[in-house]
Amino acid sequence: MYNFNSMELSKNKRYTFLLTILLFFFGVLSWEFYLRNEGYGISYDDGKEFWAHQRRMVYSPKEESTVFIGSSRIKYDLDIESWIKETGDFPIQLGCVGSTPIPVLNNLAADEKFKGKLIIDVTEKLFYNFRNWPRDKPDEGIKYCKSETYAQWVSYYIDNFLQTFLVSLDKENFTLTPLINKIPLPQRRGVETNQFFPVEFERINKYRQSFMTDRFANDTFQTRKVQGLWKLYGEKGKKDPPTPDFKIDSLIGDIKLKIDKIKKRGGEVVFTRTPSTGLELINENKNYPREKFWQKLLEVTQCQGIHYADYSELTALNCPEFSHLDQNGARIYTKKLISILKEKCGWKFNKTL
Repeated sequence: MYNFNSMELSKNKRYTFLLTILLFFFGVLSWEFYLRNEGYGISYDDGKEFWAHQRRMVYSPKEESTVFIGSSRIKYDLDIESWIKETGDFPIQLGCVGSTPIPVLNNLAADEKFKGKLIIDVTEKLFYNFRNWPRDKPDEGIKYCKSETYAQWVSYYIDNFLQTFLVSLDKENFTLTPLINKIPLPQRRGVETNQFFPVEFERINKYRQSFMTDRFANDTFQTRKVQGLWKLYGEKGKKDPPTPDFKIDSLIGDIKLKIDKIKKRGGEVVFTRTPSTGLELINENKNYPREKFWQKLLEVTQCQGIHYADYSELTALNCPEFSHLDQNGARIYTKKLISILKEKCGWKFNKTL
């Protein structure tokens, strides 16, 4: 004999389950439709998993790839599609925003299997920063590389696939936690509120390259907001005591040892200094005079360097918020960089133009 109450309860559970699924998909699709209607595009999660994926690619033959390390400027100022089109060479982006490239250089130098082309971009206030926080992101990526499990590896590819289609999976901006954190709160005496960059200031493409949208670059209100953040961080940095010369000399000496290891294995290394403008450039010229930092770095390491200020085409470029190029500027910078690498540094690429 059937228990009709049990049968009815089972049906109710199925209906509840189906309704929950429908509501879930309706919520996701509604949020996705809203974001796309607001003009937002796909942006990938620039976490340790994505960095580790790029790090695994450094063993490609030297004639087929170039590794880039540095801070956010090389992530913005390099246009990957232009690089691939002009060189036939695949760029591997290992730069980290707000970070020094030194931990990544150390990691590559210690890896006997790495023998490729390496470009080290120098943003002096991070490159010559001896505090711990500029090392946090690269250290996190390196640590994750060493401990990554097969389950995490598979999870990355599933995540990456889904991010290709859904704007709403932008973990930095459109998931619940960042949305709550960005709720504006009234100023309180003695309490420092969090500062957030505009959403369209940094989007991440499938190559792990950062870019600002054209809408952001042409919005003076938004660009001035970011200029204000750079000014705020600069004021905080003034509280730090000046770095002793012996620390700078020691750092450059250690960099030379690491680069020598890479060169001995057949690798090639070039330093770059990407553009900055406005107040950022004024402060950088004042705090990091070229002779003491850039020239000394090249002389000690015996590496070639490409400083944007030596080329009129590059000094003419504008950084909308004083520190990074927009997408059009990145295309111009990348093509000029390739030309200089060929003519000045003797680099050879698969594609001959």
